[in-house]
Amino acid sequence: MPTQPHEARRVAESFGVDADRYDRARPSYPRELVDRIVAASPGLDVLDVGCGTGIEARQFRDAGCRVLGVDPDARMADFARAGGIDVEVATFEDWDTGGRTFDAVVAGQAWHWVDPVVGPAKAAGVLRPGGLLALFAHVFQPPAAVADALAEGYRRVLPDSPFAGESRSAAEIYDVMFTRFGDGIRESGRFDEPERWRFTWERSYTRDEWLDFLPTTGGLTGLAPDALADVLAGVGAAIDALGGRFVLPYTTLAVVAKKS
Repeated sequence: MPTQPHEARRVAESFGVDADRYDRARPSYPRELVDRIVAASPGLDVLDVGCGTGIEARQFRDAGCRVLGVDPDARMADFARAGGIDVEVATFEDWDTGGRTFDAVVAGQAWHWVDPVVGPAKAAGVLRPGGLLALFAHVFQPPAAVADALAEGYRRVLPDSPFAGESRSAAEIYDVMFTRFGDGIRESGRFDEPERWRFTWERSYTRDEWLDFLPTTGGLTGLAPDALADVLAGVGAAIDALGGRFVLPYTTLAVVAKKS
């Protein structure tokens, strides 16, 4: 059994099962985050690790950057290419750099799938002097009734899943994760002291929008259709009880460091 996220390759490479839904339902990143990364980088050449369907890659492109994506899932890569993003299919650890260098290496909602020792060292190897490593992700906690319905669904259809017994809040989980990101960067000895950035925002979800989003999450991407329908029915009922919609507060966290 995998003990670390980067070892769970079956989950890490499962998101392409419905790339169209993933791109449609997953939120983009705050413009302030993208602008701050661009401003802190020495130039406009960006490598997007785990680029998926190209959500953040398109945002950096629209901010004037030249973006190359790397992703292990050919289905996700094909979707990103259709949106005008150049993508090479590989895990970051095995990706052939070809001697290329970049001004920024970014990873949106993806760095936990990268080996925590190999990743920072490889990022440092492709960054130009003063280049920026920027790792970011969304943290969110739906209303208690909605979260409880999802947890109950896990217990019904996936009782052995770690999601079924998870008692920590999303904020606690991501604080541990981003602390590890910072530790890995620090221990590589190749970067200045990492910084933490935080951006808060919110989004309103209807019942249908939230049920469209949930199947793109790692715990549900591999579920059989009948099991997925079971989980979504329970969550949908909880949202109906709230009036059919809810407002979700988001925090987008980032840990960033300049190459020494």
